[in-house]
Amino acid sequence: MNEEMFVGTTVAEHTEMYIKAIWHLIERGEQCRINSIAKMLSIRAPSVIQMLKKLSEQDLLVYNKNGIKLTESGQKVGATMIRNSRLLEVMMESVLNVKINEEMVCGIEHHMKKQFTDALCTMLNHPRKCPHDHEIPIDECCQK
Repeated sequence: MNEEMFVGTTVAEHTEMYIKAIWHLIERGEQCRINSIAKMLSIRAPSVIQMLKKLSEQDLLVYNKNGIKLTESGQKVGATMIRNSRLLEVMMESVLNVKINEEMVCGIEHHMKKQFTDALCTMLNHPRKCPHDHEIPIDECCQK
């Protein structure tokens, strides 16, 4: 069996990071503002504005003077990213007994396929909260 090499797309990872940042702000009950996203991602506000326009064109969010809101498609991407990262955190802490490394989690979460995530969730007995006491979005595997 040959090993395959895979190079992820930076564009997809940037999209996911923006949506994840928006998800976090909404989850915290904070106003989802350009400066909040810029601070969370350690980038400048003009870059955020440019990306929000792109994500709006892709129907992942609604961006206007009233604020920023994830569309149904954006919610799905966000839930997937949050689920991936929080399941990885549970695995690191409770199975591997290693300190949670957010950089490592962020590097892996973008490359997890649904089959892997569902298998990980099942192996972990469908945890509802991550070690930081945040909700883990459920999926079909949790409802069986």
